[in-house]
Parts: sequence; structure tokens; C-alpha cells
Amino acid sequence: MSEYAEDRAVSAAAQSDGATTGKERGATLTKDAAPGEILLKVTGLQKHFPIRKGLFQRQTGAVRAVDGIDFEVRAGETLGVVGESGCGKSTMGRLITRLLEPTAGTVEFEGRDITHLGVSAMRPLRRDVQMIFQDPYSSLNPRHTIGTIVGAPFRLQGVTPEGGVRKEVQRLLSVVGLNPEHYNRYPHEFSGGQRQRIGIARALALNPKLVVADEPVSALDVSIQAQVVNLLDDLQEELGLTYVIIAHDLSVVRHVSDRIAVMYLGKIVELADRDSLYKAPMHPYTKALMSAVPIPDPKRRTAKSERILLKGDVPSPIAPPSGCRFHTRCWKATEICRTTEPPLLELRPGQRVACHHPENFEDQAPQDTVLLTAAKEAAELVADEVLAESAETSAALAAEASSTASEEAAEASGTAPEETAEASGTAPEETVVKKTAPESDDK
Repeated sequence: MSEYAEDRAVSAAAQSDGATTGKERGATLTKDAAPGEILLKVTGLQKHFPIRKGLFQRQTGAVRAVDGIDFEVRAGETLGVVGESGCGKSTMGRLITRLLEPTAGTVEFEGRDITHLGVSAMRPLRRDVQMIFQDPYSSLNPRHTIGTIVGAPFRLQGVTPEGGVRKEVQRLLSVVGLNPEHYNRYPHEFSGGQRQRIGIARALALNPKLVVADEPVSALDVSIQAQVVNLLDDLQEELGLTYVIIAHDLSVVRHVSDRIAVMYLGKIVELADRDSLYKAPMHPYTKALMSAVPIPDPKRRTAKSERILLKGDVPSPIAPPSGCRFHTRCWKATEICRTTEPPLLELRPGQRVACHHPENFEDQAPQDTVLLTAAKEAAELVADEVLAESAETSAALAAEASSTASEEAAEASGTAPEETAEASGTAPEETVVKKTAPESDDK
């Protein structure tokens, strides 16, 4: 067995340290973490992995896996995290479970700062935070039976569940869809999907308050994914669990999540509730992700695809681009995108976006209309229908914002909106033309 596999197994078992029985935990969960209260708060979280070279192993750079993210998770909700491979999703999951030491930022659990707690100080908190690992092959110790693996949390704490450890482990196996009679089997006797179920059973054995699931259903067959997703939903409803689910499958994330965070190159570019994100994504990268979701309709197989093809590959996290990190692949990028990093602002209630030229919302930098060369090249990969829709939406929202501003000015001065427009010498249509200039240049 490799040292890596042993470390993963030890980490999973260590998370179970300090547990109580299911009945006791269920009684304290409602009291300690009432639904709606902030359970986890992350502020400015960073993780840079140093790059060392030479005889003396001097640091020559760093991989900016997570480079300053902020979000909150409330008790009883499910936060989904999506993004391309290498964007820092799994690293973020290990940071909030304290399996990795953050480079900067803070992690607060139930109002307590746990960012730099030592092993002994973290031990009592391990019972409340569990993790389902992405790779079911390296997270289980091949020398132990399934009964030993799933029952380890109870033995580590000296707690005997009602009916005994063996009976409780068999119940957990049946809950996740495995045969209780496989109690004495070893991990190599199971398929990848079955091993993932074992990992889920181990993580949920102690009824934790927070479960970080890193690709919990990616190793399962499509026919089994729905069962496991429904199982997670049922357990959340029954035990009051809080989930942070990291996944690539956007349909799974849409089904299980209350809110969704979209990550790109170590940053959160959009954070919104499920319905708002899927109906009206505001960040261009989010819109490109949503366009990649296949539509299961045989009648549309001959229809022209409106999928947005992004230019090139994700830049290296060793030397990320200046300003907005997506500007090298964005079809709306202007000079301000290259020079100024957009903050994560709440442009709509419950929807935060980091973009100077958001979709489905008025332009945040209307004065900057000259597209970058990279944006013009990227626009060639975007369907004309998508560009036209973006231009129409921007124009409508700009006109609405202009008319609203005119009405407010008229009310303040006691004149009619038409008189205000005439006095200023600027018609609302002129403002619209200026704001839609980038889209016309794309074409």
C-alpha cells in the first residue's frame, strides 16, 4: 500500500475522532446549528503551493491553486461548486475541512476561527466535518475489511451504538445500497461505484454537521447516480446535514444544490442561487459552461448548436493573467478587464458576480467599448445568435436603466422625463448605442 493511500485512509479516520452516538448528535444538531444560521464562513482564502528548484531547493514560484475566495454556507443548505479541472475546487474542499493548511485567509466554523488550529485542537471538531473523497480506490485501506473501515469512527471514540458496532455498520451499508452481508469483504472485491458508497457510509456514520463531497457520484453508473443523489437528499432532510458538493456534472449540481459557486483559475466568478444561475447567468464564463450542457431532445439533433466554444486553454495558475483572469478567453473583454480585477459584487439579490461587462445586466463599465484583440478572436467561436441575444439584452437593460435614471431626476427636479432629456441634450437611444458598441464590434 502506498504512503499516499495510507495518509488518505488515516485522514478519513481522523475526521471521525471525537464522535458521539447518532441519537446524541441528532439532539444537539438543531440546537447548535439552526437552519438558516451561518455554519461556515470563508474569507480571503488562499493556498499557494511553492515551486522549489536547485540544490538548495529555493522557492522560484508558486502554484496559486486557490487565490482569494469568499463565501458562506448556512446550516441545512447545499452549496454546489463547479468549474473546469484545475480551477481549485478540490483544494478548496480540503482547505475548509482543514486537511490542508491555508496560505492566507480565514475559515470560521460555527463562529469559531479554525484556520490555524493544531491537531489536538482540531480533534473535537473532526466529528462535525467529514469529507467524501474523489478517488474511491486510494481512500480505503486495502488491508482492512469494510466492517473495520466503516466501524472505525465508533471504535476510535469508544462509543457503542445501540445494537453494537456490527449492526450499525450493516445498517449503514444497507442505507447506501450495499449488501450488509459484505461486512467481512475487502475493498478490492468491490467495484469503483461500490467503493464510493463505502466512503459515503463512513462519512455519514456520525451524522456530521458539514459534509464536503468531492465528486461523490462521478465513479457511479448513471443508473445509480440518481439513487445516491436521492440518498444524500434524504439524509440531509432527516439529519439536518449541510453539504458542499464539488462536481463536474452540471445536471447533478442543479438537482442537489440550493446555491452554486462557479470557480475559474482559483477565483469564484459567480455565486448565486440555483434558479437565477441557470435561468440568467451573468458571468460570460458561466454562460459558456451552461451552453455546454447537452439537451436530451432527439428532435434537436439536426438543429444548429448555440454552444459557446472558448478560445484556448485555461492559463497556468503559476502565472495567472492580470486583471480579470477570464479576459484571455472572453468575447467581451476590454482594456479595463486586462488592467483591473473585478470585485465579487451583488448585482442582484442573492447573485454575486465578478465581471465588468456582465450578461443579463447593465454594463458596469459602459465607457470602455474597445474590444481587446483576444476578445475579437474569441468572438469568432461564439454563435451569432448568442452575440445578438447578448446585445439585445444589454440594450434593453441599458434603456431601462436610462429611463429609470431620467424618472428619478425628473422627480427630484419636479420636471417631466422628456424635459430632462431635452435639457441634457442626450436621448436615451444614444446611451444604448454606446453600451452595445462592444457587441457590434464583435460582429
